[in-house]
Amino acid sequence: MLYLLDASVLITAHNSYYPVDGVPEYWDWLAYMSSQGHVKMPLEIYEEVKDGPDDEEKDLLFAWIQRPEVKASLVLPSDVDPRLVQRVLVDGYAGDLTDDEVEQVGRDPFLIAHALSSSESCVVTAETSKPGTRRHKRRIPDVCRTIGQKCCTPFEFNRALGFTTRWRQLLLR
Repeated sequence: MLYLLDASVLITAHNSYYPVDGVPEYWDWLAYMSSQGHVKMPLEIYEEVKDGPDDEEKDLLFAWIQRPEVKASLVLPSDVDPRLVQRVLVDGYAGDLTDDEVEQVGRDPFLIAHALSSSESCVVTAETSKPGTRRHKRRIPDVCRTIGQKCCTPFEFNRALGFTTRWRQLLLR
């Protein structure tokens, strides 16, 4: 299974429960899992995280994601089929979105379209479902459900890949 990360996964982890300087084991594990091909992020989503503050001292997540070895292993090496992005927009959001609405949707359709391009992939997002929302305000889990794409929470992702702060010791066994 290939897990495709939404920016919210990294931002929420760093800001809430796995700060880069407080739980470095998590970030090392993510980098390792991406180097093994289990975890990736579309360039569009990487840029969403990278577009953070300019001062690396202020944002440790920004510094982590800018590391050359992290970027090289985390970022998907290919572009997504524009027809899949269009399918996500039309079937997942609305067929008649205005230009302003498409802008408000942001880069999420690229993430979901990348997932659609591989039969064994799962979108990972910290967004919560809000089934009542419509059009450009729809959430990733709801769009994925509508178009039949697997989606999970960060904690489901961590469990599926077996994250533990002792992951290195377990790897050496």
